[in-house]
Amino acid sequence: MTPEQAAANARVGLAAILRAFSESPRTLQGARLLGLSGWAYHVSARAGALGDVRPETVAAALAFIAPEAVTDGWEAAVKSSAPAKVAGWHLGELCNWGADNLGGFPRLTRLHDLAQRVVDRIDTAGLPLFAAWRAMPAPSSEPGARAAMLLHLLHEHRQGVHVIAVRASGLTPLEAIIAGPEGETDAVALGWQAPYPPAGPLIRRLLWADAVTDALAGQAYAALEQPERIEFAGLLESLSHRLAR
Repeated sequence: MTPEQAAANARVGLAAILRAFSESPRTLQGARLLGLSGWAYHVSARAGALGDVRPETVAAALAFIAPEAVTDGWEAAVKSSAPAKVAGWHLGELCNWGADNLGGFPRLTRLHDLAQRVVDRIDTAGLPLFAAWRAMPAPSSEPGARAAMLLHLLHEHRQGVHVIAVRASGLTPLEAIIAGPEGETDAVALGWQAPYPPAGPLIRRLLWADAVTDALAGQAYAALEQPERIEFAGLLESLSHRLAR
């Protein structure tokens, strides 16, 4: 397994694990207690790590959410709470969830050690949102909490390099969404308004962008030896299956 293959393999497992957290009843209830709509929470919880910035900066960092939708969510969040506080709360909830749901994973220590080495290898150039999250202090040193934070960082890293790869392919964020498997459904969910471009001419460019994303993300997975990359892939798969039960 090459570093690029390791990055490609990790994509599905990381997304599934972080989705289990974001869709947990406790997380959703907590967002409501903050007085935020689901959309305002989604935008501020992820981008709040950037601090007190303008909506245009948030839209540039998130990239795949329509700028108007970002502005609506960010400004709504600011009226209730500082986005940095929302991000801090979100990280705390992630760590609580990790302690509760990952703490019993049989090979948690090994998962943590391998993930830590990959995260430490990441070059933050061009990745402001990842850099902001990595700079945030961990609110808990409990093993499950720390592992959850590391997996979140790897997922954020993948998303950040994907933005770079998409732009290098010549696609706009909207074009990349339309060329993806969910197409217009995803575009609507992320706040983009019709009319949409035809997907057919865009698919080849998106395939190229996906390959470049794997190559960029794979640079960090070079921190692991080949047997360790295979091992890490297996650990992510086992953990995602455990959470899906």
